[in-house]
Amino acid sequence: QVQLEESGGGSVQSGGTLRLSCKASGPIEKTACMGYFRQAPGKEREGVAVVTTGSWLNYVADSVKGRFTISQDDAKKTVYLQMDRLKPEDSALYYCVRSTSSCYPSSWIESRRYVHWGQGTQVTVSS
Repeated sequence: QVQLEESGGGSVQSGGTLRLSCKASGPIEKTACMGYFRQAPGKEREGVAVVTTGSWLNYVADSVKGRFTISQDDAKKTVYLQMDRLKPEDSALYYCVRSTSSCYPSSWIESRRYVHWGQGTQVTVSS
């Protein structure tokens, strides 16, 4: 079965930096949309950033654009989320996600597109 192994996360002060990593394993498709969603207590789950594996095609939420960068190492089947200039409102449980097809501009933010989900890693930003 497909597994998404997450690492990174933790607690930082406002303005700090963190990097999340997510490694996929198992019977995965060569091309997929892979990245991160997040959910804070009392809020809806939201898409943060995703990338089509094996390409440069990526999408980033407006709320984090200019501060977060998504990248990948296709050979390692790993996606990275570099989070700079973190704000308290970035505090949430971050989930690695992976679909079975490329990312699309009209639907990448729809959580139902993603078949595979990691267990989540906590990011806490204090003011």
